[in-house]
Amino acid sequence: MKPYPFWKELAMEAYLLENEDILKLDEQNFSEVEVLDAEIALKSGRKSGDGRIDILAKYGGEYLGIVEIKLNEINEFSLIQLEDYLTVRSQILSLGEYWQEGAEPKWVGLLVGSSISAALQDRLSQGYQFNGIPIAGMTIKRFRSEKNEVFVISDTYFNFSYSTKDYSKFIFKGKEYNKGRLVNEVVRAHVERNPDITYSELKRDFPDHLQGSFGVIDLTSNAEDIFQRWGHKRHYIKEEEVIQLQDQTISTCNQWNPENIKSFIQQAEKLGWRIELK
Repeated sequence: MKPYPFWKELAMEAYLLENEDILKLDEQNFSEVEVLDAEIALKSGRKSGDGRIDILAKYGGEYLGIVEIKLNEINEFSLIQLEDYLTVRSQILSLGEYWQEGAEPKWVGLLVGSSISAALQDRLSQGYQFNGIPIAGMTIKRFRSEKNEVFVISDTYFNFSYSTKDYSKFIFKGKEYNKGRLVNEVVRAHVERNPDITYSELKRDFPDHLQGSFGVIDLTSNAEDIFQRWGHKRHYIKEEEVIQLQDQTISTCNQWNPENIKSFIQQAEKLGWRIELK
Protein backbone atom coordinates (compact mmCIF):
# COMPACT_ATOMS: atom_id res chain seq x y z
CA MET A 1 0.00 0.00 0.00
CA LYS A 2 1.09 3.54 -0.73
CA PRO A 3 0.39 6.61 1.40
CA TYR A 4 -2.77 8.40 0.28
CA PRO A 5 -2.93 11.50 2.51
CA PHE A 6 -5.90 13.82 2.80
CA TRP A 7 -5.37 16.89 0.64
CA LYS A 8 -7.15 19.35 2.91
CA GLU A 9 -8.34 19.56 6.50
CA LEU A 10 -11.92 19.73 5.23
CA ALA A 11 -11.44 16.35 3.56
CA MET A 12 -10.27 14.83 6.84
CA GLU A 13 -13.15 16.51 8.64
CA ALA A 14 -15.65 15.13 6.12
CA TYR A 15 -14.25 11.65 6.60
CA LEU A 16 -14.69 11.90 10.39
CA LEU A 17 -18.22 13.24 10.01
CA GLU A 18 -19.12 10.18 7.94
CA ASN A 19 -17.21 7.76 10.21
CA GLU A 20 -17.84 9.10 13.70
CA ASP A 21 -16.97 5.82 15.44
CA ILE A 22 -13.30 6.52 14.73
CA LEU A 23 -13.50 9.29 17.33
CA LYS A 24 -14.02 6.82 20.21
CA LEU A 25 -11.25 7.20 22.76
CA ASP A 26 -11.55 4.10 24.94
CA GLU A 27 -13.97 1.31 25.84
CA GLN A 28 -15.48 3.05 28.86
CA ASN A 29 -16.82 6.60 29.09
CA PHE A 30 -15.65 7.55 25.62
CA SER A 31 -16.80 4.62 23.50
CA GLU A 32 -20.30 5.84 22.57
CA VAL A 33 -19.55 8.76 20.26
CA GLU A 34 -21.90 10.89 18.19
CA VAL A 35 -21.05 13.90 16.04
CA LEU A 36 -23.43 16.77 16.84
CA ASP A 37 -22.21 19.57 14.60
CA ALA A 38 -19.24 21.00 12.71
CA GLU A 39 -17.69 24.40 12.00
CA ILE A 40 -19.16 26.18 15.03
CA ALA A 41 -18.04 29.80 15.30
CA LEU A 42 -17.00 31.04 18.77
CA LYS A 43 -16.38 34.63 19.81
CA SER A 44 -12.85 35.13 21.13
CA GLY A 45 -12.22 31.48 20.39
CA ARG A 46 -8.59 32.34 19.66
CA LYS A 47 -6.20 34.65 21.46
CA SER A 48 -5.94 36.51 18.16
CA GLY A 49 -9.73 36.88 17.79
CA ASP A 50 -12.75 34.78 16.94
CA GLY A 51 -12.42 31.10 16.06
CA ARG A 52 -14.29 28.10 14.73
CA ILE A 53 -14.24 24.58 16.17
CA ASP A 54 -14.05 21.78 13.62
CA ILE A 55 -16.31 19.17 15.24
CA LEU A 56 -18.53 18.99 18.31
CA ALA A 57 -19.07 15.43 19.51
CA LYS A 58 -20.99 13.81 22.33
CA TYR A 59 -19.62 10.92 24.35
CA GLY A 60 -22.37 8.91 26.04
CA GLY A 61 -24.60 10.82 28.41
CA GLU A 62 -21.86 12.76 30.20
CA TYR A 63 -19.36 14.43 27.89
CA LEU A 64 -19.21 16.93 25.06
CA GLY A 65 -16.01 16.91 23.04
CA ILE A 66 -14.33 19.66 21.03
CA VAL A 67 -12.35 18.18 18.14
CA GLU A 68 -9.58 20.20 16.51
CA ILE A 69 -8.27 18.86 13.19
CA LYS A 70 -4.87 19.50 11.64
CA LEU A 71 -3.89 18.26 8.19
CA ASN A 72 -0.34 17.50 9.26
CA GLU A 73 1.28 17.17 12.69
CA ILE A 74 -0.51 17.88 15.95
CA ASN A 75 1.84 19.45 18.48
CA GLU A 76 2.12 21.95 21.34
CA PHE A 77 0.82 24.78 19.14
CA SER A 78 -2.25 22.71 18.23
CA LEU A 79 -2.82 22.08 21.92
CA ILE A 80 -2.78 25.81 22.67
CA GLN A 81 -5.45 26.39 20.01
CA LEU A 82 -7.65 23.61 21.43
CA GLU A 83 -7.25 25.05 24.92
CA ASP A 84 -8.40 28.46 23.63
CA TYR A 85 -11.63 26.86 22.40
CA LEU A 86 -12.13 24.98 25.66
CA THR A 87 -11.76 28.23 27.58
CA VAL A 88 -14.87 29.68 25.87
CA ARG A 89 -16.75 26.37 25.67
CA SER A 90 -19.76 27.76 27.56
CA GLN A 91 -20.80 29.61 24.38
CA ILE A 92 -21.56 26.30 22.68
CA LEU A 93 -24.49 25.50 24.97
CA SER A 94 -26.24 28.72 23.93
CA LEU A 95 -25.74 28.18 20.18
CA GLY A 96 -27.86 25.05 19.75
CA GLU A 97 -29.71 22.22 21.44
CA TYR A 98 -26.56 20.19 21.91
CA TRP A 99 -27.19 19.20 25.53
CA GLN A 100 -30.58 18.17 26.89
CA GLU A 101 -29.49 16.22 29.96
CA GLY A 102 -30.22 17.39 33.49
CA ALA A 103 -26.67 17.97 34.72
CA GLU A 104 -24.10 20.22 33.07
CA PRO A 105 -21.89 18.36 30.58
CA LYS A 106 -18.36 17.31 31.30
CA TRP A 107 -15.87 18.14 28.56
CA VAL A 108 -13.05 16.45 26.67
CA GLY A 109 -10.69 17.83 24.03
CA LEU A 110 -9.39 15.89 21.04
CA LEU A 111 -6.62 16.79 18.59
CA VAL A 112 -6.59 14.93 15.26
CA GLY A 113 -3.80 15.00 12.68
CA SER A 114 -1.75 12.84 10.37
CA SER A 115 1.13 12.67 12.87
CA ILE A 116 1.95 13.72 16.41
CA SER A 117 5.03 15.36 17.89
CA ALA A 118 7.05 13.39 20.41
CA ALA A 119 6.52 16.07 23.07
CA LEU A 120 2.72 16.03 22.70
CA GLN A 121 2.59 12.24 22.58
CA ASP A 122 4.52 12.07 25.83
CA ARG A 123 2.28 14.66 27.50
CA LEU A 124 -0.98 13.00 26.48
CA SER A 125 0.26 9.52 27.39
CA GLN A 126 0.77 10.77 30.94
CA GLY A 127 -2.88 11.80 31.23
CA TYR A 128 -2.67 15.51 30.50
CA GLN A 129 -5.62 17.71 31.50
CA PHE A 130 -6.39 21.36 30.87
CA ASN A 131 -8.15 22.90 33.86
CA GLY A 132 -9.52 19.46 34.73
CA ILE A 133 -10.56 18.67 31.14
CA PRO A 134 -8.94 15.50 29.74
CA ILE A 135 -7.15 15.92 26.41
CA ALA A 136 -6.67 13.19 23.80
CA GLY A 137 -4.72 12.95 20.57
CA MET A 138 -5.36 10.88 17.46
CA THR A 139 -3.46 10.28 14.25
CA ILE A 140 -5.20 9.22 11.05
CA LYS A 141 -3.27 7.86 8.07
CA ARG A 142 -4.79 6.87 4.76
CA PHE A 143 -3.36 4.36 2.28
CA ARG A 144 -4.28 3.06 -1.19
CA SER A 145 -3.61 -0.47 -2.43
CA GLU A 146 -2.68 -1.57 -5.94
CA LYS A 147 -6.37 -2.46 -6.42
CA ASN A 148 -7.33 1.12 -5.52
CA GLU A 149 -8.76 0.01 -2.17
CA VAL A 150 -8.51 2.73 0.48
CA PHE A 151 -7.53 1.91 4.06
CA VAL A 152 -7.44 4.22 7.07
CA ILE A 153 -5.39 3.53 10.19
CA SER A 154 -5.87 5.51 13.40
CA ASP A 155 -3.93 5.60 16.68
CA THR A 156 -5.20 7.18 19.88
CA TYR A 157 -3.15 8.80 22.64
CA PHE A 158 -5.29 9.11 25.74
CA ASN A 159 -4.80 8.27 29.40
CA PHE A 160 -7.89 8.96 31.48
CA SER A 161 -7.69 8.26 35.20
CA TYR A 162 -10.79 6.36 36.31
CA SER A 163 -11.54 6.44 40.02
CA THR A 164 -12.59 3.30 41.86
CA LYS A 165 -16.18 4.59 42.03
CA ASP A 166 -16.44 6.23 38.64
CA TYR A 167 -19.31 4.00 37.50
CA SER A 168 -17.65 3.60 34.13
CA LYS A 169 -17.26 -0.13 33.64
CA PHE A 170 -19.26 -3.08 34.94
CA ILE A 171 -19.17 -6.85 35.07
CA PHE A 172 -22.36 -8.65 34.06
CA LYS A 173 -22.48 -12.41 33.56
CA GLY A 174 -18.69 -12.52 33.39
CA LYS A 175 -18.25 -9.81 30.72
CA GLU A 176 -17.28 -6.14 30.90
CA TYR A 177 -19.61 -3.36 29.71
CA ASN A 178 -19.78 0.40 29.80
CA LYS A 179 -22.96 2.09 31.02
CA GLY A 180 -25.03 2.03 27.84
CA ARG A 181 -24.02 -1.47 26.83
CA LEU A 182 -24.68 -2.73 30.34
CA VAL A 183 -28.31 -1.57 30.13
CA ASN A 184 -28.70 -3.19 26.73
CA GLU A 185 -27.36 -6.54 27.95
CA VAL A 186 -29.34 -6.57 31.20
CA VAL A 187 -32.62 -5.82 29.43
CA ARG A 188 -31.79 -8.45 26.79
CA ALA A 189 -31.07 -11.03 29.49
CA HIS A 190 -34.29 -10.12 31.30
CA VAL A 191 -36.28 -10.69 28.11
CA GLU A 192 -34.56 -14.03 27.51
CA ARG A 193 -35.44 -15.10 31.05
CA ASN A 194 -39.03 -13.97 30.51
CA PRO A 195 -39.71 -14.86 26.86
CA ASP A 196 -43.43 -14.04 27.06
CA ILE A 197 -42.93 -10.56 28.52
CA THR A 198 -44.77 -7.75 26.73
CA TYR A 199 -43.67 -4.19 26.07
CA SER A 200 -45.89 -2.78 28.81
CA GLU A 201 -44.64 -5.38 31.29
CA LEU A 202 -41.03 -4.58 30.43
CA LYS A 203 -41.81 -0.89 30.96
CA ARG A 204 -43.16 -1.85 34.37
CA ASP A 205 -39.94 -3.70 35.24
CA PHE A 206 -37.72 -0.89 33.93
CA PRO A 207 -39.78 2.32 34.32
CA ASP A 208 -38.87 5.47 32.42
CA HIS A 209 -37.86 7.47 35.48
CA LEU A 210 -34.78 5.29 35.98
CA GLN A 211 -33.16 6.97 32.96
CA GLY A 212 -34.99 10.28 32.78
CA SER A 213 -36.25 12.06 29.68
CA PHE A 214 -35.79 9.20 27.20
CA GLY A 215 -36.70 6.23 29.39
CA VAL A 216 -34.86 2.92 29.63
CA ILE A 217 -36.56 1.42 26.56
CA ASP A 218 -38.63 2.60 23.62
CA LEU A 219 -40.13 1.05 20.53
CA THR A 220 -37.46 0.77 17.87
CA SER A 221 -39.75 2.56 15.44
CA ASN A 222 -39.92 5.54 17.81
CA ALA A 223 -36.16 5.46 18.37
CA GLU A 224 -35.58 5.52 14.61
CA ASP A 225 -37.99 8.44 14.25
CA ILE A 226 -36.04 10.40 16.86
CA PHE A 227 -32.82 9.75 14.96
CA GLN A 228 -34.33 10.74 11.63
CA ARG A 229 -35.98 13.87 13.04
CA TRP A 230 -33.14 15.25 15.10
CA GLY A 231 -30.10 13.49 13.64
CA HIS A 232 -29.01 12.37 17.11
CA LYS A 233 -28.91 8.78 18.34
CA ARG A 234 -30.54 8.34 21.72
CA HIS A 235 -31.01 4.56 21.47
CA TYR A 236 -29.32 1.47 20.11
CA ILE A 237 -31.04 0.89 16.78
CA LYS A 238 -28.69 -1.35 14.80
CA GLU A 239 -30.01 -4.78 13.88
CA GLU A 240 -27.73 -6.55 16.33
CA GLU A 241 -28.61 -4.12 19.12
CA VAL A 242 -32.41 -4.16 19.11
CA ILE A 243 -34.37 -6.63 21.26
CA GLN A 244 -37.31 -8.65 20.01
CA LEU A 245 -40.34 -9.11 22.25
CA GLN A 246 -43.42 -11.17 21.57
CA ASP A 247 -45.39 -8.10 20.52
CA GLN A 248 -42.79 -5.42 19.65
CA THR A 249 -39.18 -4.69 18.77
CA ILE A 250 -37.54 -2.40 21.29
CA SER A 251 -34.36 -0.35 21.69
CA THR A 252 -32.58 0.58 24.89
CA CYS A 253 -31.44 4.13 25.62
CA ASN A 254 -27.73 4.95 25.34
CA GLN A 255 -27.85 8.15 27.43
CA TRP A 256 -26.48 7.21 30.84
CA ASN A 257 -24.47 9.02 33.48
CA PRO A 258 -23.15 8.04 36.92
CA GLU A 259 -26.42 9.02 38.61
CA ASN A 260 -29.08 7.37 36.49
CA ILE A 261 -27.00 4.22 35.98
CA LYS A 262 -27.06 3.75 39.77
CA SER A 263 -30.86 3.83 39.69
CA PHE A 264 -30.94 1.30 36.87
CA ILE A 265 -28.57 -1.07 38.67
CA GLN A 266 -30.62 -0.88 41.87
CA GLN A 267 -33.74 -1.80 39.92
CA ALA A 268 -31.97 -4.60 38.06
CA GLU A 269 -30.77 -6.06 41.35
CA LYS A 270 -34.35 -6.00 42.68
CA LEU A 271 -35.27 -8.11 39.66
CA GLY A 272 -32.60 -10.65 40.57
CA TRP A 273 -29.68 -9.57 38.40
CA ARG A 274 -26.16 -9.31 39.76
CA ILE A 275 -23.99 -6.47 38.49
CA GLU A 276 -20.50 -5.67 39.73
CA LEU A 277 -18.63 -2.37 39.44
CA LYS A 278 -15.17 -3.00 38.04
